Amino acid sequence: MKIAVVGSYGAGLTMQVPRVPVAGETLSGGTFASGHGGKGSNQAVAAARLGAEVSFLTAVGPDQFGAAARQLWAEEGIDASGVRTADAATMVGIILVDDEGENRIAIAPGALDELTLADVDGFADRIAAADLVVVSLEIPLPVAVAALRTAHERGVRTLLNPAPAVALPDEAWEWIDVLTPNASEARVLTGRDPDGTASGDELVELLRTRYAGTVVLTLGAEGALVDSDGQRSWVAPVTVPRVVDTTGAGDAFTGALAVALVRGDDLTEAVRFAAAAGAHTVGIAEVIPALPRPDDVAALLRR
Repeated sequence: MKIAVVGSYGAGLTMQVPRVPVAGETLSGGTFASGHGGKGSNQAVAAARLGAEVSFLTAVGPDQFGAAARQLWAEEGIDASGVRTADAATMVGIILVDDEGENRIAIAPGALDELTLADVDGFADRIAAADLVVVSLEIPLPVAVAALRTAHERGVRTLLNPAPAVALPDEAWEWIDVLTPNASEARVLTGRDPDGTASGDELVELLRTRYAGTVVLTLGAEGALVDSDGQRSWVAPVTVPRVVDTTGAGDAFTGALAVALVRGDDLTEAVRFAAAAGAHTVGIAEVIPALPRPDDVAALLRR
């Protein structure tokens, strides 16, 4: 199973706090941890842990965070030979997690802003050799779109995790085989439902006005809606006893879905597998320690 991932790496600086402070407030009592982050890197690690052979394209800075990233990828068996060392600092994300496990994140892109179309050209052979290309949007939009186009032109299936969501150029829609937005991302992609009142089915219909491929609309604790080839189904959520940290759940879902699709799982079963991977992640603090291995997902599915 060969998966090429085009996305971000960043250092995650996480503080667990009793609650999120309001404007102008200094709140004591937090606990701090630093670790690896970035949606692309998290997705690459998730896919590698679940058995895929992963190649990764991103950019890091010439700093301690960039060096730590390369060590992580080496330990996880990820091919990072296409990763660019930029002049700017490695991307950093500041994450606040409250006692309910909900998170707020602010990001300084740094090196990611230096990714260019030439970097995608240099990664084209790895894209061509992949069974699936996973793209997310913490990198410059033209780079993400170029990765989708490159895969499409070479007959390689694509999965776009549209996070953080931005309006896509019209031509990009035809280069996406599987689209995995959450509800808020679906609203941004369609430019509709600004008040957030549309149901999951209505959001899928809004996406259908411009997109004909497979939609996996993730709905958090409500599960996911899967729409493909005129068939729509609901996949029930997989639950854990306690939510600790939701930060990496979407990335675990994406990485696991990619693996399940490449190995040929039925679409609904692939989403169920991905939901179990995401559920495992929310029960453990920090992202990399929480990303599951096959036995972790199997245990939740048996339950």
